[in-house]
Amino acid sequence: MPEQQLPAPGHRSAAVAPTGAGGAMDLAVSEGAALERGPGEPGAGGPAGKPRSLRSDAWRDLRRNPVFLVSGLLIVFLVVISIRPSLIAGGNPLSCDLARAQEGSGPGHPFGFNGQGCDVYTRTVYGARTSVVVGVCASLGVAAAGSLLGGLAGFFGGFWDAVLSRITDIFFAVPVVLGGLVLLSVVTGSTVWPVIGFMVLLGWPQISRIARGSVITVKQHDFIQAARALGASSTRLLLRHILPNAIAPVIVVATIALGTFIALEATLSYLGVGLKPPTVSWGIDISDASPYIRNAPHMLLWPAGALAVTVLAFIMLGDAVRDALDPKLR
Repeated sequence: MPEQQLPAPGHRSAAVAPTGAGGAMDLAVSEGAALERGPGEPGAGGPAGKPRSLRSDAWRDLRRNPVFLVSGLLIVFLVVISIRPSLIAGGNPLSCDLARAQEGSGPGHPFGFNGQGCDVYTRTVYGARTSVVVGVCASLGVAAAGSLLGGLAGFFGGFWDAVLSRITDIFFAVPVVLGGLVLLSVVTGSTVWPVIGFMVLLGWPQISRIARGSVITVKQHDFIQAARALGASSTRLLLRHILPNAIAPVIVVATIALGTFIALEATLSYLGVGLKPPTVSWGIDISDASPYIRNAPHMLLWPAGALAVTVLAFIMLGDAVRDALDPKLR
């Protein structure tokens, strides 16, 4: 047998692994190093070395993204004060004193008073509840309706797909603000549900098209064809295989749209067709403060600033989620 040469010092040779026939085969340096490591060490073939899923990779990227952290903290703060506004505002937003109308900031009233003598700070804090409720409920309703209709149309195709496409074209032709002026002008209630229903009615077509395109893309993959060949039913294909792989674009768009819905609610309330008093809303306060912007700008700046920060936080969160869930950006 010929004598084997030892590798020179500092030379990284390929690892040699025994084969079943008593021989040996060369492995790459990385593969040989993996064999030398134990099953519990990083990079080994054990539990610590198993490949991560898309969700775990996305969560890891989100935790390292400062945009996600900042926007997430802002949203958590908004949710907390929406649930318990009394934590940071002890007054009553409907309690007003005309003798203090348009007064500036003072002890115990850092934002001053509005034209009716109501504390601007208290109304700004309580206005977050309305905006968060409208944005979250509208986004959930739009995502549910759009995903259901678009997903079914993309999966089955044919006649129903063509009908849904034409219906979405009709809804896309309706201007949102103009539609709100027409539809909500006949509503006399002061609750948030008519506004949420209007947003769902005109907002589902965008999510529907995105869900339809995502389902069409996913159902053409080989693993879907393999599951169909093995006898999987349509319900199982949709719920177990297509939905988990097609839902990411819907989540991203719905998250970004949440901020848009908050801004839309404020716009409709500003125009007088959205929420109505005694409901506390940033849009109502901005509308009431507009005539006094020169004499008492604090009445407008604080609710408008809170609205801008809230919308920006949700848009930033949506951008961070999109970057984490898009494999092309990795």
